[in-house]
Amino acid sequence: MIGSGFGNIFKIPELRRRIFFTLGLLIVYRIGVYVPTPGIDASALKDMFDAMQGTIFGVFNMFTGGALEQLSVFALGIMPYISASIILQLLTVVVPHLEELKKEGEQGRKKITQYTRYGTVVLSIIQGFGMAVGLETMRSPTGAAVVFDPGWDFRFMTVITLTAGTAFIMWLGEQITERGIGNGISLIIFAGIVASMPSAVANTFRLVQQDEMGIFSLLVILVLMVAVIGFIIFVEQGQRRIPVQYAKRVVGRRMYGGQSTHLPLKINSAGVIPAIFASSIIMFPATIAQFANVAWLKGISDMMHPTGILYNLLYVGFIIFFCYFYTAVTFNPVDVADNMKKHGGFIPGIRPGKRTADYIDRVLTRITLGGAIYVSAVCVLPTIFILQFNVPFYFGGTALLIVVGVAIDTVSQMESHMLSRHYEGFLKKGGIKGRR
Repeated sequence: MIGSGFGNIFKIPELRRRIFFTLGLLIVYRIGVYVPTPGIDASALKDMFDAMQGTIFGVFNMFTGGALEQLSVFALGIMPYISASIILQLLTVVVPHLEELKKEGEQGRKKITQYTRYGTVVLSIIQGFGMAVGLETMRSPTGAAVVFDPGWDFRFMTVITLTAGTAFIMWLGEQITERGIGNGISLIIFAGIVASMPSAVANTFRLVQQDEMGIFSLLVILVLMVAVIGFIIFVEQGQRRIPVQYAKRVVGRRMYGGQSTHLPLKINSAGVIPAIFASSIIMFPATIAQFANVAWLKGISDMMHPTGILYNLLYVGFIIFFCYFYTAVTFNPVDVADNMKKHGGFIPGIRPGKRTADYIDRVLTRITLGGAIYVSAVCVLPTIFILQFNVPFYFGGTALLIVVGVAIDTVSQMESHMLSRHYEGFLKKGGIKGRR
């Protein structure tokens, strides 16, 4: 059944074009990861990053798909864009002008997107300059300088190169979202993580061959990964269904309504966004601190180790915050209650209008807490456990959550394309439920 579902993909010209378009842009992104920034000693840089295994750079390198480790033109990755998006969404709550733009529909959304692009460029310039200044002071364990010719020429060239690289990634993501399949930004992060996994598997077997890891430890890790993947799929499909009844209405000579349905509320309605947002918030100051030649900033950066208590406490706190924040931004109980009232719908035992909105908000708040705890556990606990076995960091829970979540979301969009054109989907009954 799944095989026939995939076979149906190529019977729909539009879906086929979207998939090939998405794959083409992802290939372009992966090629750009290997284009080096001018003025860098690649061998000295590699030695330096080998000495930084397991630090915050391991997390940042995972999100850039290995671009930071090679200091390519995409070294900043998509994180400046995500940081700018977070700032704009937070400002939308407190700035009246942005709040009005949000309510203006498509035109307002385009204006906010434009502001996000400007913010991305500004953050890229700041991060690029900090990275350039920091690289000038760095040396490999052998004492070799990372930068061939330090100075303002190198700094200026690095800022332009890294900013242009981030702007190009941002454009790729927007093109994939508009003309491809799936969410472009999430797919770019997804592609970077997946591209790193073959080398992670090779490193893991190398550790086994060199007796640095036992067979039992490897089996425990494999079982844990399968269990986490199954748990993610199970929870991502979980819903709290609120029963909704529609009253009968007579329009002309025909009778409408009278049926019973439900309002599905996902346990994790925010998806992988909280994990991505939380990581970007933590990595932005940590990156500046690592490259800046300031003692107290370096002390803060040293404390931000992926297995450290401070890092994980901040990470869990940001995940819980963004679970609630993103859910509040994307789902408005008042609007849902008003639409139900206009169409004659009501929740049994609850009055239409404000009482219905309060009830939906109360249920949503409770299940979002469960979703936030689930995301935090998946992101933190497996990572701490796996790192005790000296396994590459991208086998951790954050990577698995992003990979599985983005895969489910993308497959659900493909499923919707097929079902809307009366083609059989991947599953016989019900299909795959998307995040929304």
